[in-house]
Amino acid sequence: MLTDIEIAQQAKMKDITEIASSLGISSSEIDPYGHYKAKISDDVLNRLKNKKDGKLILVTAVNPTPAGEGKTTVSIGLGQSMAKIGKNAIIALREPSLGPVFGIKGGAAGGGYSQVVPMEDINLHFTGDMHAITSANNLMCAMLDNSIQQGNELNIDPRRVQVKRCLDMNDRALRNIINSLGGKLNGIPREDHFCITVASEVMAILCLANDIFDLKKRLGDILVAYTYDGEPVYCRDIKANGAMTVLLKEAIKPNLVQTLENTPVIMHGGPFANIAHGCNSVRATKTALKLADYTITEAGFGSDLGAEKFLDIKCRFAGLTPSCIVLVSTVRSMKYNGGVAKEDLKEENVEALKKGCVNLGAHIDNLKKFGVPVVVAINHFYADTQAEIDFVEEYCKSKGADFAVTKCFAEGGAGGVELAQKVVEACEKENNFHCLYDLDMPVYEKIETIAKEIYGADGVDYTKEAKAAIDGFVKLGADKMPVCMAKTQYSLSDNPKLLGKPEGFRITVSSATLSNGAGFIVCQTGSIMTMPGLSKSPAAYRIDIDENGNTVGLF
Repeated sequence: MLTDIEIAQQAKMKDITEIASSLGISSSEIDPYGHYKAKISDDVLNRLKNKKDGKLILVTAVNPTPAGEGKTTVSIGLGQSMAKIGKNAIIALREPSLGPVFGIKGGAAGGGYSQVVPMEDINLHFTGDMHAITSANNLMCAMLDNSIQQGNELNIDPRRVQVKRCLDMNDRALRNIINSLGGKLNGIPREDHFCITVASEVMAILCLANDIFDLKKRLGDILVAYTYDGEPVYCRDIKANGAMTVLLKEAIKPNLVQTLENTPVIMHGGPFANIAHGCNSVRATKTALKLADYTITEAGFGSDLGAEKFLDIKCRFAGLTPSCIVLVSTVRSMKYNGGVAKEDLKEENVEALKKGCVNLGAHIDNLKKFGVPVVVAINHFYADTQAEIDFVEEYCKSKGADFAVTKCFAEGGAGGVELAQKVVEACEKENNFHCLYDLDMPVYEKIETIAKEIYGADGVDYTKEAKAAIDGFVKLGADKMPVCMAKTQYSLSDNPKLLGKPEGFRITVSSATLSNGAGFIVCQTGSIMTMPGLSKSPAAYRIDIDENGNTVGLF
């Protein structure tokens, strides 16, 4: 079979004006970036604001394993499959980060015959949104340090700076640094840090802002530092939010692209779900809901991270109601959770399935707590046997979830027709969507509710530093905010080695930060790096230009 990039390079793409036209968008309502990608004008959402929303379908997954689950591939394939059965559908996804592209995980444009194109552009610089977010964040940091240097009229304590510079690249050397060395002209030396762009609060704000003016207000609300007297200093106090908004005025516009089968796709924003809220932008989702009868969107990593935050943070803020949740899993992931080594996953092993299916079961149970119909999508791999598929189908039925096998990777839209039909049926079922917790609940109860109800923990412990930080945020008036948990994606617990459905464990909150502009408190558990590092053999080793000038090795 051809590689992902070879398939993408052979795609027969339509001009982006044609894709826009299929959605009822005129050429004057888009800003093309070449022939195959464009920004969608604010005029579109304004024109359609009174139109009834379509159905919202959330695609999530079980905890990721080394075998790969293919959540984005299924999301794209489902969109193509909806078109195959005659449904007016659009896909709304996150943008890739260069960190995973050159690191281990790879891009975020799908795979096989369920890809978004132009794949190379999307996985690399795309329309420049990541660069704009990076620039806006770092302008804020530069103006903060300049305020300290130029007389420090705000009385900022350099030891209590709350924001980090960012870079859209895995670079562990920048995690902890000392800046402003070299003498008086170079500023006041202090400890500083970098995070990856997708972990920045600016990224979260861009994805939650309703419009450019809401964006400016939220940027102004960023808690940047404390004074020597312990008083908060906000981004508006250092007069940075206006210029930051100007840097982001194009980036806030959603991007329009297409799949290999010319299904429309809106890709916009890209916060990670293990260290941020993991959803594409509110503007992208709301635009998609006005443009089609069905919108397929995804949340990052497993449902314990991405889906919980999508439902408790994004849906709450944006007033969204999902009609159906698709939970992606694989036979291989269940066998891995059942104790089978990665190299042995191709062998039939129903006994391991029986042990490992509890991870899938936990995710089904968790999602049903939100009151939305659940459909399990088993992403098919060539080594899956009928006996294994039959067992998983019966297990899903016993858990009260619909079930479909998808072959979108190998067959594109044709491989997901059964799933599309099940999803359409689920969208018409009774829906009692509700968030997991009420905002009036005390912060510590919100954290404990997530830990017990979603992770299956017995309780929550806090380091002295984390508790002091949370108590301080409550004093600032953040007690009515939702909680964004930063946790390993590999386990329901905060220990990546505990597979399946862990029991008898407690969650430890090691630190906490306030994303005041985004509107939530971030609680870090375990060892979560907001600036990832490269592996011993990163994907960058294999990405190159061949003798014909074509990109190779990108996936």
